[in-house]
Amino acid sequence: MGVQTALDAVIQAPTIVDAMRLADDLAFEAGRDPGVRTIRVLSQALGGDDELAAIAATHALAGVFDGEAGRMLVRLLSDERRFLREHAAWALGSGLPRADAMGSLLGMVVDGGFTGMLAQRTLEQWSATTAEQLVVGLEGALLGIVEPEARARLVETLGLVRNTIATASLLRLASDAAEADVVRVAAVSALGQRPVEHRILDLLERLSLDDGHLADVARLALVDLGAVAQPRSTRTEGLTIAQLFLHADIDPLLTAAGSGDNGGIATLLVRLGDALAGDPDTGARRVITLSRGSVPEATADLLAIHDSEDGHVYGHIPLLRDPLPSASAWPLRVVTRRGIRRILRAAGGVDLLHLRMADVGSLAAADVARELGIPVVFTVAPDPHAVIESLDRAGRLTRERFGRVDVAEHFWFRTRLVQRLAANAAHTVLFPRPRLQEDMQRLVGIDLTSHAERHTIVPEGVDLATIDRAVAEASSHARGEAPGPALGELRALVETLAPERRTLPLIVSVGRLHRVKGMAALVEAWAQGPLAQRANLLVIGGDVEQPSLDEREQLDLIEQAVPAAERAHAGLLLPGHRPNDVAARWIAGARFGLPGLAAAGGVYACASIKEEFGIALLEAMATGLLVVAPDGGGPATYIEDGVTGILTATWDRTRLHDALDTAVTVAAAERDDARAERARAMVRDNFTIERMSLALGGVYRTVARDEALLLEQAERAG
Repeated sequence: MGVQTALDAVIQAPTIVDAMRLADDLAFEAGRDPGVRTIRVLSQALGGDDELAAIAATHALAGVFDGEAGRMLVRLLSDERRFLREHAAWALGSGLPRADAMGSLLGMVVDGGFTGMLAQRTLEQWSATTAEQLVVGLEGALLGIVEPEARARLVETLGLVRNTIATASLLRLASDAAEADVVRVAAVSALGQRPVEHRILDLLERLSLDDGHLADVARLALVDLGAVAQPRSTRTEGLTIAQLFLHADIDPLLTAAGSGDNGGIATLLVRLGDALAGDPDTGARRVITLSRGSVPEATADLLAIHDSEDGHVYGHIPLLRDPLPSASAWPLRVVTRRGIRRILRAAGGVDLLHLRMADVGSLAAADVARELGIPVVFTVAPDPHAVIESLDRAGRLTRERFGRVDVAEHFWFRTRLVQRLAANAAHTVLFPRPRLQEDMQRLVGIDLTSHAERHTIVPEGVDLATIDRAVAEASSHARGEAPGPALGELRALVETLAPERRTLPLIVSVGRLHRVKGMAALVEAWAQGPLAQRANLLVIGGDVEQPSLDEREQLDLIEQAVPAAERAHAGLLLPGHRPNDVAARWIAGARFGLPGLAAAGGVYACASIKEEFGIALLEAMATGLLVVAPDGGGPATYIEDGVTGILTATWDRTRLHDALDTAVTVAAAERDDARAERARAMVRDNFTIERMSLALGGVYRTVARDEALLLEQAERAG
């Protein structure tokens, strides 16, 4: 093809997703034909206005084994364009260590953030052959850095140098009472990863005798020092399955569902873990669900997990700091990796690890799985590919501004992470989509016809028992019985609205307050035109008292659309997140109405930019509500457009408004339960958590069987 032709293909690609995929061809051609002309062609792209092409050229340079190509990459570390500095730091990690880049990379580590994570990752990849030089550089940097968080990042990087040359510095930093706690915590955590020495044991034991956070971390470090990876289980009576979602406070009671990043996935993992471990037909005997938590929780979990033989147990990964939104959590890669490794070792044998997100949790977990020899099942979806496509189609993401957007969204890194996780997985699980094979090939670059036995379509499922209880309670209340606590709380909320609004139905939506979920867009669409005079809007989700950055962004946009002082008269209710069973009762209340306060015939709205499947949508349909949903992804496979719901381009405010308006009209005109029962039957027959667990059980048994055969063959060969 040639470098120029490959670059032209990137520049002329009809969509951004196409251009990102074609960047792989550019990198291949550049590596195949290193030389002056190749570097000249890539240099031209670096200096152009097409930011997407500039990123593609940066990564292509990394594959050119030429001195000038390496020097160009190093110069990009000082480029005035932040996105090129970031991608250069990443791209350098795929090549040989460069002494002339080390200072700039250390400066990025000091600055922190996503760029700092990329720089640290590159330095870690180089550390095996540059240990002495890197330690000298880190110690020199520490002499000039005072700010505690920045020092902690340097110390964490020092801990990644496996050579014993780093041990003395870590001991000094960990024992120095003049250092800030965050710095000492980084050093203590790193000491837990070193080869066992008396001086390390003595210091950690002394620190562990105190009270406070540092002592808690020292106790975990002692656990790490004494940990020995257990061989994978070979028992035949049942499998041990680990599943992970880092960015949630997952608990068996689902008390934080809808707050921060505690969305549908958090609810799903609780229900799914229970179903897998509770049904012998799935083949799973023990399920370990991993999520974030405190150091004391993590310490207590280790003993419980070690002693458990069956059932659904929980393991907390201590992030050693306040939780961050998933988009900002990439700098937690190292501490997350250590926490995952600790739990999987304590489990005494894990048969496989199921990953679902292209986030820092999966990035770290994949490293641990590779280290411990645990096969991975990956639920692969075109995310963020579908978001990129939607933003591109709406004109909100352009090639000329792609790099500046990528600095915040990390689209390039996340798409590559999806490809890497899918390529290395023992098995991939996919959600149903109307054009699944075409979309996976076009958006993600995965050919599902190649090794089709390694790909399985598994729809998500909902807990019908919880929903049926909610339906029974709401229908009884509509017939005049006293409300339970959940519906009583909903009644109190609706009573805060202006009296003239208490005869209107409810449009309800449940989910995180995040731009991808489109909650602010939903409020804006509802507030425009006459729709707001026909129905009230109830948005369940988010921490409205102490919002995260993502939640704050959505709340500010909602404030612009409907100021807080006007919400009672406008008909907008923003109560924040509620436990899953409470949200289920509120959704049911929207269907059956609240006597004297809300009319029957409510509507459920999902305004997500993209929805890979839609647990909350299925729960609403299982309740009997008419739904409005995105016209792509999973919802299009189970919603009968114009019958059980309305599919629309949710990224378009006008079309979303019109769909909601139509839905309110249709729901108000219904005179029987035929449509509601049709929706309920569809969920009951196809999308229960029990069906999902049985389908996944088949995948897990296949992966475990194939892994056992591989081990047997390896033993014979050895």
